[in-house]
Amino acid sequence: MKKTLLALSFLSALAFNSYAADYVIDTKGAHASVNFKIQHLGYSWLTGRFNTFEGKFTYDPAKPEASTVNVTINTDSFDSNHADRDKHIKSEDFLHASKYPQAKFVSTKVDDVGAGKLKISGNLTLHGVTNAIVIEADKVGEGKDPWGGYRAGFEGTTRIALADYGITYNLGPASTHVELMLQIEGVKQ
Repeated sequence: MKKTLLALSFLSALAFNSYAADYVIDTKGAHASVNFKIQHLGYSWLTGRFNTFEGKFTYDPAKPEASTVNVTINTDSFDSNHADRDKHIKSEDFLHASKYPQAKFVSTKVDDVGAGKLKISGNLTLHGVTNAIVIEADKVGEGKDPWGGYRAGFEGTTRIALADYGITYNLGPASTHVELMLQIEGVKQ
């Protein structure tokens, strides 16, 4: 009897995970990006990106709440298209990239809110500090690619307060938060 129950449990577990797939974020083909924007003195937006990152996710379209996300960003790859500013942002005043060379996001929960929309909760570690955040995400699409693979793509946004991560350099009252915009395309493994 115990063997039968064990076998049924095992088959149930296999059935539960049969549609979940593992994906690697396609950074080699530049089909993913981690972008940001922050207000500049309240007059305009300063935009940029992190050029080097990697990650993976699991996704099951029948059970999106079982998804997971794990992304690591090289903080020294900060790029606002202005070398002097980038050097300052990578300094101890902001990212302190020499001391904290990586930022990391690890999901803890995914909520399916319908119509291809997800709320991805997780922990963001930046500047040596870890805080819980929520990424509002939309499924862009999924399907076969021209090279015989299978891909799934999502976009997401979140907003973080610099002070929550120990970044207290005064940029003025309009520049206390950073908006992150994420475009992620994964290749099924």
